[in-house]
Amino acid sequence: MYVTCVYVHVKQEHVQDFIDATKKNHEASLQEPGNLRFDILQNMDDPDRFVMYEAYENKDAAGAHKETAHYLAWKQTVAPYMAEPRVGVPFRVIVPSDRAMWK
Repeated sequence: MYVTCVYVHVKQEHVQDFIDATKKNHEASLQEPGNLRFDILQNMDDPDRFVMYEAYENKDAAGAHKETAHYLAWKQTVAPYMAEPRVGVPFRVIVPSDRAMWK
């Protein structure tokens, strides 16, 4: 399994724009081969900050995500909404190890 947490800081005036665009990316990403999870989280104490939790079967599937039309459209759409560059951090999954728990 290959997991990336993407940390995003959005300009306050674009929070809803970011959410709307990211929901579209989320829906399409769930349909990708190899996708296990694609969660969008908003910080309750600082609503301008988000985490995207992306789980794929392997690194190749995660890489293929970045070549999809929906990801490329999302990336272009949200670029002006960013208060600072987003940061993607890869993680190794310890548990759960059962893939059935991921969908």
